[in-house]
Amino acid sequence: MSGSSVPVTIRILDREYQIACREDEREALQAAASMVHERMQEVRSRGNVIGTDRVAVMAALNMAHELIALKETEESCERMRNRVSELQDRVATALSE
Repeated sequence: MSGSSVPVTIRILDREYQIACREDEREALQAAASMVHERMQEVRSRGNVIGTDRVAVMAALNMAHELIALKETEESCERMRNRVSELQDRVATALSE
């Protein structure tokens, strides 16, 4: 049953959407919809953006910005891990000599 699609109703800013997804992806879809709903509510509550389409675009831009920053942080951490590993290898080599 995990491969077949089921209809899932999600609610974002007072509108309902029917989305087809696999049963095993239902919770992830609902979590994503909840996140989008919350972000759009935040943008709308600030009062400086009017119109659902503009609220959606601003929320999407904010989420994309956060994702890019997270990826940059992740890449930075990976570079740091690689550098630490290199230094550990150099120390191990120096100690073994």
